[in-house]
Amino acid sequence: MKFKSIALLADDHPPAQEAVQKLKANYESVLPEEADIIVALGGDGFMLSTVHQYMEQKTPIYGMNLGSVGFLMNEYRETGLRERLLSSEPIDLHALSMQARTIEGTEHRALAINEVSLLRELRLAAKIRILIDGIERMVELICDGVLISTSAGSTAYNLSAYGPIIPLGTGLLALTPISAFRPRRWRGALLPENTVIDFEILDPELRPVSAVADFTEIRNVTHVEIRQEQDIFPTILFDPEHNLEERILKEQFLP
Repeated sequence: MKFKSIALLADDHPPAQEAVQKLKANYESVLPEEADIIVALGGDGFMLSTVHQYMEQKTPIYGMNLGSVGFLMNEYRETGLRERLLSSEPIDLHALSMQARTIEGTEHRALAINEVSLLRELRLAAKIRILIDGIERMVELICDGVLISTSAGSTAYNLSAYGPIIPLGTGLLALTPISAFRPRRWRGALLPENTVIDFEILDPELRPVSAVADFTEIRNVTHVEIRQEQDIFPTILFDPEHNLEERILKEQFLP
């Protein structure tokens, strides 16, 4: 990818801070608002945070892993950064939009790159009605929770909840229950990415539920609408030999 300027950012952990200082000694760093590419040093959490912070700025982000998993990151190396950026491949990730209403009647909106999840707040299981494009598909799901995942997020919480891994470009979202009690054998559904999903919370005062879009949590919700944003799509850069499509494919064959 062609560029003139970069911004070097790092999370607060000492390894990332040491790494960013070494890179700044060799590469000029500008403010993120002025950069053609943002380079984020840290783990997947810092990468997601950076994506959210600069999502509407639409600046491509290239991550280098100094965390644990680093699924959204490239390998950290001190040398050859400019050449790696020039040869990097872009992936556009469409965000999910969550519109949540609380018991008090307040409306909240948040965006998610990985998933939107609904989770019970107390010891009682949640009871949730599910509508797809306005049509009731499940009268009552009794569960610990339920989530909607993008393809990029399908290897995160979704996979831990035994949801399917979704390759990029399939145009699908995963609807995955979390510890479903009834119907006991229901394992979720694959939905077209243009689907509008509505969750209605049954008995919200007795069985309170929170809604979480990546980093944003809204408690005591009564209704949650989720749809994919068509105009908000952050761009993430990957090395050609280790792109996101290859990582998602490899994840399906791990022991």
